[in-house]
Amino acid sequence: MTTDLHTSIKNQDLARQDLSCLYEITKNLAAGTDLQESLNSVVRVLADMKKMENGTVTIVNPLTRELEIEVACGITATAQKKGKYKLGEGITGRVVSTGEPVIVPRISEEPLFLNRTGIRNDEQKKKSSFICVPIKVTFESSEQKVFIQDIHDRSDNLSIGALSVAVYYENEFGSQSEQDLRFLTIVSALIAQTVHRVQVINREKEALQMENQRLRRELSGKNRLSDIIGNSSRMQEVFEMVHRVADSNATVLLRGESGTGKSMVAKSLHHNSRRADKPFLVVNCSALPENLLESELFGHEKGAFTGAEQRKKGRFELAEGGTLFLDEIGEISTTVQIKLLNVIQERCFQRLGGTELIKSDIRLVAATNRNLEEAVLEGVFREDLYYRLNVFPVHLPPLRERRTDILLLAEYFLEQYCQENNKRIERISTTAIDLLIKYHWPGNVRELQNCMERAVLICDSNTISAVHLPPTLQSSDSVSTDSPLSLSGAVESFERELIIDALKHTNGNQTKAAARLETSLRIINYKIHNYGIDPKQFKVKS
Repeated sequence: MTTDLHTSIKNQDLARQDLSCLYEITKNLAAGTDLQESLNSVVRVLADMKKMENGTVTIVNPLTRELEIEVACGITATAQKKGKYKLGEGITGRVVSTGEPVIVPRISEEPLFLNRTGIRNDEQKKKSSFICVPIKVTFESSEQKVFIQDIHDRSDNLSIGALSVAVYYENEFGSQSEQDLRFLTIVSALIAQTVHRVQVINREKEALQMENQRLRRELSGKNRLSDIIGNSSRMQEVFEMVHRVADSNATVLLRGESGTGKSMVAKSLHHNSRRADKPFLVVNCSALPENLLESELFGHEKGAFTGAEQRKKGRFELAEGGTLFLDEIGEISTTVQIKLLNVIQERCFQRLGGTELIKSDIRLVAATNRNLEEAVLEGVFREDLYYRLNVFPVHLPPLRERRTDILLLAEYFLEQYCQENNKRIERISTTAIDLLIKYHWPGNVRELQNCMERAVLICDSNTISAVHLPPTLQSSDSVSTDSPLSLSGAVESFERELIIDALKHTNGNQTKAAARLETSLRIINYKIHNYGIDPKQFKVKS
């Protein structure tokens, strides 16, 4: 009776001790966001409150697939480095491999106990017991789950590591060890929850960083002239010049090949000026014959010409207080040139068939792809008008001279046309990117825009590939002239591109890349090493 009472009191004391210990562990784990520090606090509490020595948390290294000591109490850093195990090797390797806990009554009598750290002498082995429990994590990410399942070659084991301790039992090994096993199983579950929580926090941080980058890009785009895309040095020069002149009333002449974005720059000049809340009107001077162009620009009175059944206001009148953009200014006739010169000089005009002088307060922006200097020398463009227009010239570079912007533009158009066509295309393949960058783009940004619209429309997967690009991009003058590859060389090249694509999509994460390609991490690591690929170059810098 006395013995039973003593045992009962002892068990109650142990239970209270366990609860106190669990409280300290839970409090420490909940307070920390640094995983290693949190785990260190666990093994310290086990040593201080439960006299569980040499507490060790061992985690699977995703690259080597070996178990390595993450944190340990009472074990030197040198000894920790020695504590590496293959899955299934030793007690720790067996626990992680099977997902089942193990109790070793006497370390000295257990052949599977390898003592890799070398911290226990023969006398200590005779006295100490060893308890090891698996750490099983619940994954929200299917890619992480696939990786763990792939490590163990089974779907029901999600062990990422193990918690182990050495215990010195004064009396015969028995019920106390079973109670300690249950206690450590609870602790390992708390560790697993902490690992999961830290993973969620890290994912949320990554999501916030990505959202922050997206917002920064959007804000940068707004501050940097509306929807104009470009990070190249040539475009930075354009942005700088436009910023300088935007808020003035100076006439701007935009020079550049067709499709370089002159209309976009004109629109940005207006939206970044003090006239932004006033009209922005566009006239394509090459699209209308001379008589219609005059009427379009200056308006006409009723009966001014056949078909003029009522008075019509011209663009100079309609754009009052705002900006008038005259595209293809180099195509206008001499007659229209004279009238345009008069408006610029006198700030007033007359409608066709009218006598009333109408004052004009507009900001004039003109654009041309012609060599106006040659046109002046040839006598087809008035020299005085040229100087009136050429107050502040801005030269827009062709796309072939700003190749670093090609991928940026392509991804912008990809997102735009995916939204318009309600399609989900995630990326552009490496082969397609190479073709886009190597092509000479005679039609400039407009041609690239049309190219990406076509690619989105015909793409039936989540990736824009080379086959989705126009045949002109794959012609002999736009691709590499290297000697043809052998079959094995072509396969290796294609395989390398697939791996690079996966790493780009996963920000250099080999585990996610392996899951994406439906292969094992071991094979991916082998291929990465074999092909000389550096995953770090694909990581997004925050």
